[in-house]
Amino acid sequence: MTKVLVLGCSGSGKSTFSIKLHEKTDLPLYHLDNIWWKADRTHISRDEFDERLSDLVSRDSWIIDGDYSRTYEKRIAACDTVFFLDYGEQVCMDGIIGRVGQDRPDMPWTENQLDPELVELVKNYEEENKPVLYELFSKYKDKKVITFHTREEAEKWITEI
Repeated sequence: MTKVLVLGCSGSGKSTFSIKLHEKTDLPLYHLDNIWWKADRTHISRDEFDERLSDLVSRDSWIIDGDYSRTYEKRIAACDTVFFLDYGEQVCMDGIIGRVGQDRPDMPWTENQLDPELVELVKNYEEENKPVLYELFSKYKDKKVITFHTREEAEKWITEI
């Protein structure tokens, strides 16, 4: 396990899990939100993001945290292990609500209110994102995919490694 993706719906706890995995493995950790977003709530261009992502995935080892569906295939093709936090809509909705007002290491600012766009992403994840992920997991059978269906499963796994 040297090139690791942590995927899942917004609010699933990808960054929290990634930080714990980084602390256990000492693999370099990259939060895609910190690459895409600037502190002033604007973002870099797609081309610049794609260049930075290409640089990251070409490195010898990493943990990359973030969903960014447009880049699923590029990242899955480059990794050896995927952790998929496959939690229900309500768990993820609670996650995005619970982080309002919290400082987070994976974001260059603090959200002071619930973002309606994020709510829509959570509501649509099951229909729009999960089928794409399962198709890619099937296509890239050489990748180790570890799926957690509850926060407790993920916590138990990370505690025991």
